[in-house]
Amino acid sequence: MTDDLLAVRRVRHPIKVRRLEVKRITELSPAMRRITLTGPELAGFYSASFDDHVKLMVPERAGAALHLPVLGEQGLVFAEGRPKPAMRDYTPRRYDPVANELDIDFVLHHEGPATDWATAAEPGHALGIAGPRGSFVIPMAFDWHLLIGDETAIPAIGRRLEELPAEATAIAIIKVKSEQARQALASQGSLQLRWVVEAGLPESGGMGALEAAVRELVLPPGEGYVWAAGEYSDIKAVRHYLATELGIDKSRIRAASYWRRSQPDSHEHFE
Repeated sequence: MTDDLLAVRRVRHPIKVRRLEVKRITELSPAMRRITLTGPELAGFYSASFDDHVKLMVPERAGAALHLPVLGEQGLVFAEGRPKPAMRDYTPRRYDPVANELDIDFVLHHEGPATDWATAAEPGHALGIAGPRGSFVIPMAFDWHLLIGDETAIPAIGRRLEELPAEATAIAIIKVKSEQARQALASQGSLQLRWVVEAGLPESGGMGALEAAVRELVLPPGEGYVWAAGEYSDIKAVRHYLATELGIDKSRIRAASYWRRSQPDSHEHFE
C-alpha cells in the first residue's frame, strides 16, 4: 500500500450562512434524536468528511424568531439590537441533495442551548447553520479503522461506518450512559462493535471505562488509523495510551475533545 493512498488531506470550503427549517424529527433512542432540516438555502451544501462539523445557530427558544448574521470581511456580523443566536458545533450526519435534506443528531441529556432547542423543536421551526469551514479527509484504504467515542461521537462514528467500503475492517468502541442509549449501527465492511456502559463518571482519578475498554483491544495487522472524540479527559487518556504505550504514530491518530465536564461547549483537537 503506497503512502499516497494513506495520505490525509485537509480541504478548505467557502463559508455560507444558511437558514433552514425542521422537516421531521426521528427518535433514535431515549438519549438521542435526529432532526432533519431542509430549505432552499440548503442547496449546494457540501461535507467531505465524517469528521466535519457545522456551526449551528439556534434562537433563544424553539420556535422563536431567528436573527442570522451576514458574512463580512472579518467573519460573521450580527445585527445590533437583536437577540444573537447561540452557536454550537455539530456533525452533519447525512446530506441528501436529491431530497434536499440534512440530518443532525442531538444528545438529549447534555446541557446547553442547542440541546434545549432540539428537545423542544417541531417541524417548521427555524435553525441556522454555517460551514463546514474545512474537512479533514481520512482515506478509506487503511487496513483497519479504529473509532472511539462517547454518545457525542455517535453521529460521526455512524456516518463513517456507513461510508466505509465492503473490504474495510472497522472496530468501534462507544461509551454510553445507559443500555437504552445504544443504536443500530451498520457498515458494509467487517465491523467489531463494542458498547461500554458507564453509570457514573470517574471523579477519583481512576481509569475510565472507555480507556479500560481500549486497553483490552488487540489490533489487527497492517496499516491502521485511529479516530477518537468525546469528553476531554477520556480522549486525552485514550490518546496517551495509544501513542505512548501502544506505540501508534501520532500522525495516525485523530483525537478531539467534543466537550469537558467543566465546559460542555468546548471543542478542540489534540495535536
